[in-house]
Amino acid sequence: MALQFDRSTRRFLKALSAGGIAAAAGPLAAQNRAPAEGTEYRPVKPVQPTESPGKIEVLEFFWYGCPHCNALEPSLKDWVRRLPADVAFRKVHVGLGPSWVPHQQMYYALDAMGRTADLNEKVFHALHVERLPLDKPDKMADFVAKAGVDRKQFLDTYESFAVRTKMRKASQQADAYKVDGVPAMAVNGRWYTAPSMAGGNEQALRVLDFLIELERKAGRK
Repeated sequence: MALQFDRSTRRFLKALSAGGIAAAAGPLAAQNRAPAEGTEYRPVKPVQPTESPGKIEVLEFFWYGCPHCNALEPSLKDWVRRLPADVAFRKVHVGLGPSWVPHQQMYYALDAMGRTADLNEKVFHALHVERLPLDKPDKMADFVAKAGVDRKQFLDTYESFAVRTKMRKASQQADAYKVDGVPAMAVNGRWYTAPSMAGGNEQALRVLDFLIELERKAGRK
């Protein structure tokens, strides 16, 4: 079954693609220079609180159903694996459209169960390769059960107050950072970038490296 997107989501994906998120090369790659503030990244105003004391915090705003998030995931996973000890990385699943919310709830249920690390890649594969919609709790429960997750525990966690609380917090963060599309990233509550701003996935990761070093030199941990 093909994925079904609501009208606002279809418009967002069309606009994001038109913006060149999948470009093979961008301005940062083409020139030996620092990324440009206001173009390849922007300041976050007001500065947002972080949750990683003593470390530089990097957030990725994403949606399981986003094809661009799926395309970024392998490179991002490899980038995260190489991060130095003074950097903390965290995913934030947003719910910018009605069809995003069930996937957001699924992510935070798995997160509460400590299963996102081993199941994120499988969820992306199910949605974008197998074309499983995973848009209803029962479908999600059947899917995660095949991966060794207790079906009842998943469904109970999915409907839990703790998961609803995490979803509200993620939505508040998306509003505070003015997230208007995914994937997007923030560094230390102060800087915001995205592949659509930087000119591509690899370019965005290079912008992140630049912003991390900016924060490190400023002594903000």
